[in-house]
Amino acid sequence: MVMMNFDEAIRAAITEEMERDDKVFLMGEDVHIPFFNCTRGLVDIFGEKRIRSTPITESGFIGAALGAAATGLRPIAELMFADFSFVCMDQIVNQVAKFRYMTGGKLKIPLVIRFAGMGAGDQYAAQHSQCVEALFMHIPGLKIVAPSTPYDAKGLLKTAIRDDNPVMFFEHKKLYFTQGEVPEEEYTIPLGKADIKREGSDVTIIATMNMVPLALKAADTLQEGGVSAEVIDPRTLVPLDKKTILDSVTKTGKVVIVDEGVKTCGVAAELMAIIVEEAFGSLKAPIKRVTTFDIPIPFSKPLEEFVLPNQARVIEAVNEVI
Repeated sequence: MVMMNFDEAIRAAITEEMERDDKVFLMGEDVHIPFFNCTRGLVDIFGEKRIRSTPITESGFIGAALGAAATGLRPIAELMFADFSFVCMDQIVNQVAKFRYMTGGKLKIPLVIRFAGMGAGDQYAAQHSQCVEALFMHIPGLKIVAPSTPYDAKGLLKTAIRDDNPVMFFEHKKLYFTQGEVPEEEYTIPLGKADIKREGSDVTIIATMNMVPLALKAADTLQEGGVSAEVIDPRTLVPLDKKTILDSVTKTGKVVIVDEGVKTCGVAAELMAIIVEEAFGSLKAPIKRVTTFDIPIPFSKPLEEFVLPNQARVIEAVNEVI
């Protein structure tokens, strides 16, 4: 095992897959000299034919990536900020998600779209801080990956690149400089397999991406007060590992869901609906959601901190269900 930053794990996964398969290539805005460090130096290894910096035309290069995937290549298309996906929603929703279905499976679409720099916490303000993964969960035909650790990021990205279907890969900007152990040898992580980050018996906390370290810190504090919290990271939202989640709910009977997206129609809402439909009899208390408030992300640091989930709100929610 080696210690690796989250952004280094992303770069390692891309490097290894490009070395393994010459059909893999990367395209996106400023991938030669990236705003975030995930693709830094790759052009020196693979050259400009396989590391392609694009114009600021999200619809254009997502469409080009779709065409490349349909004709046998394996493109990785990077959106510099997840918020920029709104510029190319027609390409993603009406073309990428539906192409394989509309051809009766005759065409494979091995395309990874990396939503780089997603989420809030660094004063990027309303147009560069949104969590948008719930929007794409609503679109059939797309797989949704949302890692929280360097280990998960590398293993899941390698799997996503090898998948013959379009995969939306979400990277929270606050995680880029977090560290974790990563195996030196080759490994992949299957899509649709959640990870129990911490075992517990009194309450189930389900958290994604940047909310996972927050939930783990809250669990440490709760343990000091005698509350044993189990923390589950779905890792992939589509496909979703319902079994691991429902098994934990059956064990604890109490659930808190922590999601940086806004509350209305978000990831937390879908997870709550699944639990109510499939494990209602196991619940000993109402499910609590800890999310961002239903407003745009402010630029002001104090206001940004106020609207986002925090450890105190997670602990308060757990104490309410306990």
